[in-house]
Amino acid sequence: MNKVEKLKAEKYVLDVKNDLARFAREGWESISEDDVQRLKWYGLFLRKPTPGFFMLRVRIPNGFANAHQLRVLSLISTQFGNGVIDITTRQQFQIRHLRIEDIIAVFDALEAVGLTSLQTGIDNVRNIMGCPVAGLHPREIIDASPWVKALTDHILGNPEFVNLPRKFNIAITGCPDNCLHMETQDLALIPAIKTLAGTERVGFNILAGGKLGSGGYRIASPLDIFVLPEEVVAVCAEIILLFRDHGCRESRTQNRLAFLLDEWGEERFREELVLRLKRPLKDAGQDQRLNDIKDHLGVFRQKNSMMNFVGLKVIVGRIQAEELFQVAELAHQYGNGEIRISPHQALIIPNVTDKCLGNLLAEPALKNLLYAPSAIKKNLVSCVGQDYCHLAAIETKGQAVVVASELEARLDNVDAISMHWSGCPAGCGNHLVADIGFLGKKAKVNGVIVDAVDIFVGGRAGPHPKHATKIMENVPCDRLPQVLENIIPYHTRTKMHPVRRKRGASKKSKPAASVKPDRKVLPSHPSPACI
Repeated sequence: MNKVEKLKAEKYVLDVKNDLARFAREGWESISEDDVQRLKWYGLFLRKPTPGFFMLRVRIPNGFANAHQLRVLSLISTQFGNGVIDITTRQQFQIRHLRIEDIIAVFDALEAVGLTSLQTGIDNVRNIMGCPVAGLHPREIIDASPWVKALTDHILGNPEFVNLPRKFNIAITGCPDNCLHMETQDLALIPAIKTLAGTERVGFNILAGGKLGSGGYRIASPLDIFVLPEEVVAVCAEIILLFRDHGCRESRTQNRLAFLLDEWGEERFREELVLRLKRPLKDAGQDQRLNDIKDHLGVFRQKNSMMNFVGLKVIVGRIQAEELFQVAELAHQYGNGEIRISPHQALIIPNVTDKCLGNLLAEPALKNLLYAPSAIKKNLVSCVGQDYCHLAAIETKGQAVVVASELEARLDNVDAISMHWSGCPAGCGNHLVADIGFLGKKAKVNGVIVDAVDIFVGGRAGPHPKHATKIMENVPCDRLPQVLENIIPYHTRTKMHPVRRKRGASKKSKPAASVKPDRKVLPSHPSPACI
């Protein structure tokens, strides 16, 4: 039994919250190593690079938040932390530099606005992802956000789901644009249509066993299962419990759902799921995703022709508390107070009327939060890096910005390209699904140890997923602009990712009737003042 399994066996992990008052009185150094691990069930991480200070990870299901919540997160970061907030690639916020003495007050503040950090770390179902513009997208197949919420509500605080063998990532989407990395998830529900009893029904096909860490990118396997929306919670819950009951609990590096699927095979997995559900499963329907990958960054029409959503890039996902507060104010002033968080480390303000759109785009805050970033920075993503994560070999966020800024000066008229940085093989920056991915490391150059990266190209998720290929090793970070200057102009996504028609598909086949072209709005001047 590994040490994490031991501490789970010795004490019900969620009971550690009862000890917070004692920890606050006695100080962080009084917390046992086992309780330091148990605190991760509440999203509290004592990081080695910042001894005595905790990182707090806040759960944001489907990436849906509101202005009140962002104001509170900003105030928590300002009052109790160091004013630094990170947006993760799982649509969450991470607040830095919190003291154990303040955690009860922080939890109370979160609860007051409907937020929680519960089960955002270690052996839990992590934040359930969804299309950040669900319910707004004019071409979406189905608004999947209600089922993200329903499944989240079913899992949180439920003793059946607090002792998994390892972390479990889920994404549910009805978006046709592949705005999430569905093939990297332990469990992914993608939009599909199937004819049942003579009637065309909209629901989801199921993929399972995807991952990025624990040995690299494994592309999630299609389970040949179609579920109707009303079946989502029951089927997903039983898949999670299959993993709970049969997943490996020995090696921490060999206990993701992917390894159970490899051991059993998809056929046996389906059979075991049927036994748990006590009813047959429906074969997969027709995948409704398109071939392109879009991030909803920019200015777009919503389903309502008088409304727009504005996706703002937060470069490498790091934002200051006061900037986050400004976003909340902008959402309140120009929208209806909603804010959506994108896994591409962007913030989306929805429900902006045509009348208000020009004024929003002219706001000074949008000089740093970009709705039309350069082709180099548009899809620039980074993990936390060495300054806050002891697993990372190098500092990633700052170097990513420096390299991207120098490339902007060196290159003209390049196509948008995704560049993702991960500081360690855990792959939190999703480097293996990017056009160009960087894996941080240390390397010896002329007898000196320097920050360096291995370079990968050609990674992709979506309907035609592909493993990235490592093309260079031990490239010093200070040489990256020069190296990339000679790679990016010759990177051809269409050749790296040739899209082949699925077997049996007709050349004359048409997309589903619900899929309509979107319209991008680019006003040339501010609109009249909003009333």
